[in-house]
Order: sequence, then C-alpha cells, then structure tokens
Amino acid sequence: MVESTQRPQTEHHSIRIPKSHQEDLGPISDLLPETWRYDPDLITTYYHQRPWLILGRLFMIAFPLLGFVLGIWWDKTRGKSPKSSRKRAIQLREILTKLGPTYIKIGQALSTRPDLVPPIYLEELTQLQDQIPCFDNETAYRFIEEELGTHPREIYSEFSSQPIAAASLGQVYQGRLKTGEEVAVKVQRPDLVKRITLDVYIMRSLSIWAQKNITRIRSDLVGITDEFAARIFEEMNYAQEGENAEKFAELYGYMEEIYIPKIYWQYTARRVLTMEWINGTKLTNIQAVEAQGIKATHLVEIGVECSLRQLLEHGFFHADPHPGNLLAMKDGRLAYLDFGMMSNIKPYQRYGLIEAIVHLVNRDFEALATDYVKLEFLKEDTDLRPIVPALTNVFGNALGASVAELNFKSITDQMSAMMYEFPFRVPAYYALIIRSMVTLEGIAIGIDPNFKVLSKAYPYVAKRLLTDPSPELRNSLKDLLFKDDSFRWNRLENLLRNAKDSQDYNIEKVVNQAIDFILSERGVFIRERLINEIVKSVDLYGRKTWFNLSNSVRQQIGLEVAKTPTEFVDNSETLEHIKNIWQILQNTKGFEGKKLLPLVPQILSRAETQQMGQKIAEGLAQKLAARLIRNIFLEDFTPQNQEKVALNLPLPKAAFW
Repeated sequence: MVESTQRPQTEHHSIRIPKSHQEDLGPISDLLPETWRYDPDLITTYYHQRPWLILGRLFMIAFPLLGFVLGIWWDKTRGKSPKSSRKRAIQLREILTKLGPTYIKIGQALSTRPDLVPPIYLEELTQLQDQIPCFDNETAYRFIEEELGTHPREIYSEFSSQPIAAASLGQVYQGRLKTGEEVAVKVQRPDLVKRITLDVYIMRSLSIWAQKNITRIRSDLVGITDEFAARIFEEMNYAQEGENAEKFAELYGYMEEIYIPKIYWQYTARRVLTMEWINGTKLTNIQAVEAQGIKATHLVEIGVECSLRQLLEHGFFHADPHPGNLLAMKDGRLAYLDFGMMSNIKPYQRYGLIEAIVHLVNRDFEALATDYVKLEFLKEDTDLRPIVPALTNVFGNALGASVAELNFKSITDQMSAMMYEFPFRVPAYYALIIRSMVTLEGIAIGIDPNFKVLSKAYPYVAKRLLTDPSPELRNSLKDLLFKDDSFRWNRLENLLRNAKDSQDYNIEKVVNQAIDFILSERGVFIRERLINEIVKSVDLYGRKTWFNLSNSVRQQIGLEVAKTPTEFVDNSETLEHIKNIWQILQNTKGFEGKKLLPLVPQILSRAETQQMGQKIAEGLAQKLAARLIRNIFLEDFTPQNQEKVALNLPLPKAAFW
C-alpha cells in the first residue's frame, strides 16, 4: 500500500458522521448535525424529553462526591488530616475516573497546581493525565476497521498488544507503518458522546439557573460552558485534531526549540488518529530530563514563550497544555502532542491583553480600567471612577516590588474578590485563556516553586511593543513613553532591557521601524515631543555649562557661589538614562554601532528631519533671545536671581528698570 502524503480534501469543521458511527450516540444521533459541531439547542431538546437520564446522572455524580465529603469530615472528627490521607486521594482519583471524561479533565487541571493541591493528592491526580483505565482491544480494533476500512494488521507492520497510554477521550497504541515510520495511534473511547452531552447539558442547566437566581454572579457562565463544550466536541473529532496540529505547526513550527509531530492523513479519521511517534520525557519528570543534560526550567521558559505567541501573536492557542501533552525530546526541544482542545482569540482581544499587561506592569491603573472595557469585562457605560482606586489597591499589593512578584494565580485570586464589588463579568473566551496559562504556570511551579510566568512573559511583550507596527500597540508605546509632554527615559530603558532577552528579537529591525515611524505621518506626535525634549535638554545643558563656568570664575575672584539648581541634577539623571540605553544597545545581540552610520545621511535627507532641525533651532533661538533680553534689562544680578535666570523663572520687580 502506497502511503498518501496529502490529507483528504474536507472542509474545515465539516466532518460528516457515517451511519456506522451513529450507534455510539443512540437516539440522539437523529438530532446531531452532519457538520459534527456542538449545538446546545439540539442537546437541550433531547434531554428535556428524557428527565430520567438527568436524574440518574445527577445521582451518579452526587452520591460518590457526598461520600468523599463525609469521609473528609470523618477524618477530621478522628483528628486525622485529610490533606495527608493517601486513602482519600485515591478515592478522589477513582471518583473522577468513574464519572468520566468531563470530570477527568477537572482532575487533570488540578494535577498541575501544586500550590492548590496537597502533594499526596497531586501524585494521584497526575495519573489522570495518561494512566486512566483502558477499554478492551477488540473495541479499539473495531473502531480502527470501521474508520480506516481494514483491520489494523493490514495497515501497521507493528502494533503494541496493549495501549501505552490512556487519557480522558481515548487511548494510544505504539505502531509502525508498512513504510517503516514509527507512529502513535490514538483510538477514541466508546460511548463518549453520550456521556459528554449529558454532562454538558447538566453543567449548562446549572449555569442558567445560577445566572438567573444568584445575583452576585455576573460572569457569563452559560457562554463559558458553551465555549468549553464546543472545544470538547472538536476534541472528540480526531480529524479536526489533525487539522489543528498542522495549523499549529504552520504558525509556530518556525520556533527552533518547538516540535510538532507529523499527521498521517491516510490513516486518520474521526475516531482514529495516526501521528508521528515522539521519543521524549514528561516535562514534570525533572530528574529524567536533567539526566539528559536538559535544563527543565529552560523548557518551561520555551513553553511560556510559545504560549505567549499563541495568545498574543496569532490567537490560535493550545487550551490544554498539561504535562501529558508536553515532552522533553533528547535534542532539547519541547514537543507538543495533543491538539484536540484549541481555541482562538480575536485581534482586538490580543492587543487588549498586551495593553493590559503593559499597564499592569507599569501600574497605570486608570488605563487598566479602560482595558477591561475593551476586553469586555466591563460594559462601555460603566463608571470607571470608583474602579480605578480598587484596581490600585488590589494590584498595587499583588505586584509587590517588581514584575517578578506577580503570577497568574495572584491576578485571578485578587480579581475574584474584586468582581463581587463591581460589575465585572468574565467573557467566555477568557476562561480558556486563564485555564491554559494557569495550567502552564502550575507545571512551572512544580519544576521551580519560584517561577513567575509574567516575569518571563514581559520580555516578549516588550519586544512586541518595540517591533509591532499596529496602530494599537504604537499608541500603547506612545502612552507608555510620554506623560504630560515629558519623555520617560526610564520606561524606554526598561523596555530595551527586557526585549533583548526575547527570542528572535531583531534590534536592527527595531531601529529601522522606529526611524520609519517617527518620520511618518503617524509619528507627528512623537516628533513634536522629541523636538521639545531635545530643545529642553540642549538648552539645559548649555545653561548648566554656563552656570558651572560662571561659578568657577566667581570662586576664583572670591565672589559668592550660586547654589546648583535642582533642574540641573534632574538633567544629569536623563543623561544617565541615555548612557544606560546606549550600554543596553551595545549588549544586545545583533547590534553594531557602525551599521547606524549609513542611516545618518538617509535620515538627514528626509524633509521631516530637516523640519525637525529647523524647529529645534527656532526653539533654542527663542530661549536664547528671551535670556538675552532678561540679561540686558537685569539690575539686581544676585546669585539667587542668577539661578532664576538660569531656570527661566520670573524675577522680582526690583530686578528690572
């Protein structure tokens, strides 16, 4: 059999369900659309007519969970600590496993949070990532034959006798194609759709009831449930997962330390996925990773960098990055395995998140309140005046002394408390973002308890601010660097220092883009502020030089020496920032001062540059003329008035004729 290298020609998100597949849905199959997408109305219609199924499922959920809660109470009554009880940890894992895929995913999320879950529970819940009980091989072989049209032995030259891993939605076999490629074969669990649709219906019904009857809940619980369910439905379609993997590789495969396995489309369908086999070690197995000469924390940083690009660059992101889906390869690359649960962020949401991070780091809480409106946490007509002090109080404490003190858990915890006091609502799209980033942060904390995601994220954000030509981020950069007509050199210094640590940061590109933007029509505001800043700095430097020379002469002839104006000291700080910026540029990879020389004649030949030079000369001439007039009519030239002249301050009436 000759292997096809082309995937089948199917429309995106439109996989038809063959009749042979409908027996695992039961009667609900008559309601499901052929496009195989989540439809809450159809699911609601089906279960409204079958209340006995709902009551039976509620009993199955409530009874074991009640037993678990009573067991914890009994342990406490006898003076035992439930947190250190292996028996209770095993009980919780077994309950979640029996309750099925929806609850297994909850357990997977908890298994990545060592800061929330006691160690013994963590050990047990970690097994939910890929050590769930398997279903029988006969069923798996039948699904493969129904999907691919022939028995596994006709497709694969080798096929493991037992699954090598089992997860919430399927189990994985190791095999080898007739053409020699080593592959992983994922087969879906039976009766999956029945269990998922019933759980989703119950969750959605509870969300509707809560939103109607609990006034303190303002988040879009129904929207969040629908978003989660839509992703689960896509995850149940392995053909969709294959498309997701290829799209992920197309968008992020250029990152040298990221690897995405190949999909073999001839052997992939809705319930069977054949992909390249990856030899690697779980990211959380620190000892095994370090034994290969790979620094586990570095791979986490790579994962953070990749996640930021997913969230903020293209908007197509991995919504389920638990340790079972991330492997450390022997060559030091980080491999992503499972692409079932993916989601998208719209461009305005991506830019809004970047702006929010910048405003949060720089403690600009008034702008942060506006960001929440843009991100749909607040309605446009919301009065932000009382919210700004609340944000200042919450995040001012959470931020601590530096960016390194902040993590996503502290943000979500602080925000949760504040949302009850003000009309915040969590939009549906944001729930999966938080899930993704909190999960990744949980993995990082498990490797390094002091790891802070935001401190690793800011270099990327700084690079985007300096290199992204979009109007949204250009405005953010302008707001960041300018305040009350003064240039904040410390902010630029901080941006450049952070950006140089980001991957694929091209300082030459930054310089060229900065010059093009400043000299463009959109850069009029920047040019005007730069002209004012240059005039002020040159004038101040000239006055400082004259002041120092005058004091030197006075000292030599025995006259009283004038006190150094505070503005001259402030100017020294500006010069220090400029020196620091030059030092940062010199230490930035790819920066060469001599490469700037050819740019000089190009810049000087631009009409905008000549206009700037003319305005700078006019500004300096005006200041010099004003000072000369003062000196000509000056009578009381005391050291105190000399200082006022140097600062362009008004003199007392006695000082003039």
